[in-house]
Amino acid sequence: MKKFKTQQDLLYYATQAEEQTFRQLRKNDRVAHKGGLGHIIEESFFGYTINSDKEADFKELGIELKVTPIKRNKNGSLSAKERLVLNIINYMEEYRQTFYTSSFWTKNEKLLLFFYLWQADKEALDFVIKKTYLHTFSEEDLLIIQRDWHIIQDKIKRGEAHLLSEGDTSYLGAATKGASAKSMRQQPFSDLPAKQRAYSLKASYMTTLIRSLFDTSQLTKFATKDQLKRLSLSEILYEKFKPIRGMTLEAIAKQYDITLSNAKSRIQHLVSGVLGIKGTKLEDIEEFAKANYRFKTIRLEQDGSMKEHMSFPQIDFDEWYNTPFEDSSLYEMFTATTWVFVIFATNEQQQLYFKDIVIWHMPETMITTTLREFYLATQAILQQGVVVTPIKRGNRNNLPNAKFNGVCHIRPKARDGKDTVTLPCGAVITKQAFWLNKEFIINLLNNRN
Repeated sequence: MKKFKTQQDLLYYATQAEEQTFRQLRKNDRVAHKGGLGHIIEESFFGYTINSDKEADFKELGIELKVTPIKRNKNGSLSAKERLVLNIINYMEEYRQTFYTSSFWTKNEKLLLFFYLWQADKEALDFVIKKTYLHTFSEEDLLIIQRDWHIIQDKIKRGEAHLLSEGDTSYLGAATKGASAKSMRQQPFSDLPAKQRAYSLKASYMTTLIRSLFDTSQLTKFATKDQLKRLSLSEILYEKFKPIRGMTLEAIAKQYDITLSNAKSRIQHLVSGVLGIKGTKLEDIEEFAKANYRFKTIRLEQDGSMKEHMSFPQIDFDEWYNTPFEDSSLYEMFTATTWVFVIFATNEQQQLYFKDIVIWHMPETMITTTLREFYLATQAILQQGVVVTPIKRGNRNNLPNAKFNGVCHIRPKARDGKDTVTLPCGAVITKQAFWLNKEFIINLLNNRN
């Protein structure tokens, strides 16, 4: 095993791998399966034996090695292909620790990251290592990560390790590690077995890091260090919006010196102005990007109802046809995303006013039951062949509709009737999207804590 006296020696040696493929670095017959690429770096490049030690890989320097994929999107931008999985959470031991004695911190305080470019049309051994980087957590990030760690810790102490969800936290997640029933662990304060989970840095956090390294663009910061010491991101958002409750759009615009237009984006501009980030997309704010907070505007009628269901991205039916639920983009979206519902309502004068915000993550139990059953039912219909029936205004199909389970459904989302998609069975229908039922959303708003 190569020994490094200083951090600088290690980082200089790591850069020798940049622009090399795994095939070029491999010195044995290590197979390039998932995880195998990291083993190639460990064994062939650094010359040490694979281990699962509690200490960091380069323990004399306190640095852990991680090999992680990036991908290039259709628009040319780079993003993380997946979350960065760290170490397994030992429920029976971790609850005894403080943050600075925890397995997360002692192993992952400093991370030597090998970023490689994943490409669908290449063999894994031919993926190229694009950059090596020593990551240490900024003071602001560490404040949020400490809060995340305590949320995980508190659930373990309450005997709720089986209820852990990635949506509980902002940057540091508790990701499932192992999909079979055998991948279960004992927890200290409950007889119920809990899924095996590992600490992880969320894909959204890694994407923000990647773009700062490769693009060098600076995101706008939303929260101050002082605020992060006192409050969570959610609490800061509630604090920001509290002063405008009950105010009309016009009154808000006047108070915050915002020019209102008639464009569809006017409410987003209004919200940005209230948060003090004029001219910036909400998802491009650093903390929101890292935590994967997504904003959805809800408009309530005077009687408290909603005119429309809540839409999400159009469905890639080829993916739904071929992909298991746990690997699907739908599962990823609701597992990894925290939704910020910005609610406006209509008063007696038919003016829109700001009512409130609700910050929501789909519960783990709903993801693994209701959402999973919906996906599998849709997948079965796709595999059997969608039945398309001509009607007076276009066509009708037998994909799950708004009456299916009271929570979610599939319905058209297209420019017009000519904006179509060809299904795996060959049928042609109007492009469709995933939707949450408006009744479900209203119930969620009315019964929030």
